[in-house]
Amino acid sequence: MRRKLLAGLGLSALAAGSPNGNPPYAPYPEGAPANDIYNLLFCDNPSAFGPKAGQTPAAWQVALSSEPPNIPALQSLAEDAAQEGRIRYLAYARLRALGITVPAKRLLGVIVEFPLAGGLDALAAYSEGGVRYINHTGKLAFLEPLPSIQPYVERLFAASQPVVARIGPWREARRPPPKEGQVRLTFLVSEGLYFGEGPMSTMQRDAMASPVIQKATELLQALVALTSKGDHGGGDAPTAPAQN
Repeated sequence: MRRKLLAGLGLSALAAGSPNGNPPYAPYPEGAPANDIYNLLFCDNPSAFGPKAGQTPAAWQVALSSEPPNIPALQSLAEDAAQEGRIRYLAYARLRALGITVPAKRLLGVIVEFPLAGGLDALAAYSEGGVRYINHTGKLAFLEPLPSIQPYVERLFAASQPVVARIGPWREARRPPPKEGQVRLTFLVSEGLYFGEGPMSTMQRDAMASPVIQKATELLQALVALTSKGDHGGGDAPTAPAQN
């Protein structure tokens, strides 16, 4: 029944077999900084968010790594709507690992991956309004919360919430990047990582996946316009996925 439901949603990969390999993955040229940034999008390696050698830990880093765990501090961090979505996700993850019940269906990040002939495009948006984009060439663009971009992020989250409401968390290691012709939608949720994947042509016709792809495309186009002015970000201008 679950497999049939997900197939009907265009999200059948969520019910697929065990993943091939384990993260971190390297979809960009060997040694490219984009590989590290790509893996950080998904927040499944908490140690990567620790302070660098000789750096004083930020308050959120202390809360995430304290031994013994400071549960009130973790709960406060997880519930702080002003905090970066990735940090909140890490706090919820640690609470879950400690056996603490967390609120259901709190959406904290949306990541859309669409492979092209020349590589992988990955667009990520987080609950506080931050955006990360990796061009298929490996070039990077980063946006901290901006009033001009915030509406696009909010619309992407609004389109994603109904998908999150219908599916559940993936309990295995994150899968390798999707192959050309596929599109993957990943959702960072208080209960863990959710995702759906399928052929781009199928997902664009799907009643639930299509709005997410459309709003991600609009966000990407806004990012293109901003970076083309030289105001923010860097590297190559983003490329929107083809609309069939």
